[in-house]
Amino acid sequence: MISAVVLAAVAALPLSPALAEEWKRPDSPFTMGEAHPEVPATCETARHWIDHAPATDDRVSFAIEGALVAVHWDGVLAYLIMCDEPGVQVMCVTYSKEGREVGNRVMFAGGYIRAGERRIMLDPCLASSN
Repeated sequence: MISAVVLAAVAALPLSPALAEEWKRPDSPFTMGEAHPEVPATCETARHWIDHAPATDDRVSFAIEGALVAVHWDGVLAYLIMCDEPGVQVMCVTYSKEGREVGNRVMFAGGYIRAGERRIMLDPCLASSN
C-alpha cells in the first residue's frame, strides 16, 4: 500500500527542468500559440519530441514534414497521416485532401494533441506540399 502511494506521488512530480525545457531547443518543432514552428520534426525525430512536448494546457503548435502513409476523406474532413507504424504517427485533421495521395511529401503544422503512446493529432492543421 505504501509503495503504491509513493509511486503515485513520484509520478505526479513535475518533470525535471532539463526535460521540461527540452522543447525550447533551437531545433524544436514546437512553439507556443498559433505561430508556425520554424524547424519541423521528421518521422525519425518524432519519437524524441512526443516525449518532450511542453507540459501546458495552452495552445501548442507542432510541425513535421515527410511522406503521407494514409489519406482519408469522410465527406467533411480530411485525415492525412504521416509516418509508418510502429513509430510515432502524426494525423493532420483538415478540410480537404487537395488531391494528395499516399507517398506525397508534405509539411503539417497545427495544434498539438498527444493522442496515445505513439500518436500525435494536429487539429486544426494546415498541410502544405513540399
